[in-house]
Amino acid sequence: MTKRTTILILFLALFSANVVAQNWITNIDQAKAKASADKQNILLIFSGSDWCAPCMKLDKFIWQSEEFKTFSKDHFVLLRADFPKQKKNKLSDEQQAHNDKLAEKYNPNGYFPLVVILDKNGEIIGNTGYKNVSPAEYIKQLQALEK
Repeated sequence: MTKRTTILILFLALFSANVVAQNWITNIDQAKAKASADKQNILLIFSGSDWCAPCMKLDKFIWQSEEFKTFSKDHFVLLRADFPKQKKNKLSDEQQAHNDKLAEKYNPNGYFPLVVILDKNGEIIGNTGYKNVSPAEYIKQLQALEK
């Protein structure tokens, strides 16, 4: 392979990865500003990314599905509040404090995973958790919460 071909392949790989990439925000104020600007609701997920099996399943089978990525891109501002337990995944003190405040307000019972639909002002519209359903069915359930 020539150097030019290699560069072209790398460029295409990076470009295609970005086309379907999700933009999970980790700050509620940024999420509210984007939701207001884009006229979208906020999908807030409380996750234990390195210890909660249903959280990992929700991420793998729903959030990472092409169907959800395509749908959410024009429908939700995505906000993640992660609560990892392994030392190697430890959040910054600032991010941990932010997530703790989100949990106090939106997840006082400590359910994981918890999916909360918020309006642009951060008011709760509805919530759900992990469901062993297809991405299409999960999207329908999220849409039903918004009505």
